[in-house]
Amino acid sequence: MSEAAPGYPDEIAYVNPQRARLAASLRAMIETMMTTADATDAELDAAASAIEAATSSLAGARNTTPGAGYSPRSHGDYLPRSPVVGAASPIAPGSIEWQIEPDPDRPTLKRCVATGNINAAYEGPPGYVHGGVIALIFDEMLGIINISNGCPGMTGSLTIRYRKPTPLYSDLRWVAWINRMEGRRVQSTAQLWHGGVLCAEADGLFIQPREEVRKAYFGP
Repeated sequence: MSEAAPGYPDEIAYVNPQRARLAASLRAMIETMMTTADATDAELDAAASAIEAATSSLAGARNTTPGAGYSPRSHGDYLPRSPVVGAASPIAPGSIEWQIEPDPDRPTLKRCVATGNINAAYEGPPGYVHGGVIALIFDEMLGIINISNGCPGMTGSLTIRYRKPTPLYSDLRWVAWINRMEGRRVQSTAQLWHGGVLCAEADGLFIQPREEVRKAYFGP
């Protein structure tokens, strides 16, 4: 727990190796369940019993009254729980790595570059990534690049153009950057590539909330 903010999880303490390992184990179980077609009924029942026992063994009572069970103090507190890139989230693909680097076309700004692949848990059309999952990843990448450039905001609109189906289990690359900042409005763009093929692209409009609105939503 944080000494500065008692009751709130420290990022380092919350995303410790044990919690990250548990999240990775759950992802592996989901992937195995989705792709192992020849498992017997007995094997499935045994796996379900083992998971139920493990769930019961976790100590502590769940508290979802405030939302996710705790009040984050900064983006660093809740990014590890992200359903896209969170090391402590079992529903995140666990295979997307991202970095912030100088934007070669905009020297004063940064861009986000992410690489990875998407597995069967996120399938839409057979063999391809679900379009809603693509939208989710775009929204996260655009949010990350906005924060990295010092202009975090809430999504006002997200326009996506799906150019080609995005294949599962393939090397993918996302690139996100800021186009324009006008007052509290931030316009950002992202692209999704499979090799030299542009699979999808997104334009997002983000609004930086006024201080009183930010406090009303997220507290001090």
